[in-house]
Parts: sequence; C-alpha cells; structure tokens
Amino acid sequence: MTCTLFKALGTAVAATVLSTVSVFAGPLEDRIAAGEPIRIGFSNIPIWGFPDEDGNAKGFVNEIALGILAEMGHTEVETTVTEWGGLIPGLKANRYDMITGGLYILNSRCQNIAFSEPIGSMGDAFLVPAGNPKNINNYKDVLSNDGSVLIMYSGANTVEASRKEGLSDGQMMQVPGPTETLAAMNAGRADAAALTYFEALYLADQSEGKFEVTDPSALPEWTKNWVGIGFRDEDAEFMAKFNAALASYVGSDAMLNAVAEYGYTPSHLPGDKTAEWVCGNR
Repeated sequence: MTCTLFKALGTAVAATVLSTVSVFAGPLEDRIAAGEPIRIGFSNIPIWGFPDEDGNAKGFVNEIALGILAEMGHTEVETTVTEWGGLIPGLKANRYDMITGGLYILNSRCQNIAFSEPIGSMGDAFLVPAGNPKNINNYKDVLSNDGSVLIMYSGANTVEASRKEGLSDGQMMQVPGPTETLAAMNAGRADAAALTYFEALYLADQSEGKFEVTDPSALPEWTKNWVGIGFRDEDAEFMAKFNAALASYVGSDAMLNAVAEYGYTPSHLPGDKTAEWVCGNR
C-alpha cells in the first residue's frame, strides 16, 4: 500500500534544499535535490506505526518522524506499508529512505543500519489468556511450563530476548505481525505473546476480555529499550540534520500533543541516552 502526502514547498525552502547539495551528499539528499519525495517504510503495528482507513501514516513513531521532517521543511513524503521483517532489508535495498516502524535500537540492528537519536523509551509485556492460567509473566516462566509456547514477531527484539533467556526454537513461534499473533493465541497454539507494552495493551483491548497484559516490571530490566528512526549508513549527512531537528522537537508541546492520542506521555521520553550508547548496550 502506498500513499503520497503532498504539500507544496515554498520557493525559499526549495532553494535552501537545493543549495545543500554537495559532493558529500548521500542518496537521500540527492533525491530531495532532484525534487523526489522522501520514502518512508513502516509496518502495520498498532500504536507505533500503521495506516488509517485512508492510507495515511499514523501511530506515534510516524507522527514524530513526520513532525521532525516538517520542522526541517520536508513535507513531500511517500509512505509504504510492509511486513515487519521487510523493514531493514527494504531500507538496505534502497526501497525506502527511512523506516519508522517502531524499531528498537539494538546492537544487532546497528550492525546493519544507522539509527537517529532515540525518540522514546519503552518496555515489553506478555499478552496472556484472561486470568493467566499458566502464570506466565516472563521468559523464565515459559521455561518452567513444560510444552509452553511463546509467540513473537519475526525479527523483533523479543526473539533475541527469548534466546538470551534460554528458550529453544521449539518454545518460540515467530509470525509476521499482530494479526497472526491473535490468530495463534485464539486457536490455543501459543500460551503467551511477547510484545511491546503498547501493543499488548491494544491487542488485549481488542480481545473483548479474552486476553490480559502482564506487568512489564516482571521482565528483566535489560529488556527496556529505546526507539529510533532507521536510515542507511550512507545518508549520515541527512541523519545529522534530522538529529538536530529532533533535539528541539522531541519533548516539545507540539510533539507531545501530536502523540497523546496513542498513549505516549512524558514518561516515555528517551532521557539522556544516545543512539551510540544504546547501540553499545542493547
């Protein structure tokens, strides 16, 4: 699904954009100078990044990214929805210029793409049947329940966390996204789902009381993560300008008002952690 959001750039802004081109500009700046839209890829993940009924990019990560781009004077944007596992490969294959699917900044991902400075800090939680009959609140509980299966998105941080906590491939079920997660949970093929806290709350709300969310504090502290916008390494010059605009936008009243409907509050602001620190510690 592709939707193009067009707003005319003023003559002065266009002239400024064109004047920034240099022999050091990366592919994204070359595209902007040529009058082409900035291509954003994201997955259909509730709260984080998803298309509305008209195909417009919604979710708090998209709101923040688009807000930063607007602060920079960039309002010609093309957005594409893809599967979660296709975000990083699509960026590396030059199908997108930025990915806003709500990616946690992880060391393994930092080996493949560049991340903006953090735009938020969040934890994970488990989605379990109402009443939590198997008392599964963390990864160790899955290990201690013989035959239990934990479901997660392919390529998500929870895959690494599951393996770090000792789960075998037989105890892990990897699926493309939330639709498949709920289907497996409803069919009883999985006993719990490892998700971001926001996603778990959303899916529980959609389940009409069939599922509930565990306490995020039951998971290890090291599973707390920071969210960033993904770029190609060769677009470092553009990302530096993006980070400069990010520094003044993230935490501003304009930003907090834009994301309030998604449950993002000042408590989710990234604090003083840098992308470099997160890459080295997550």
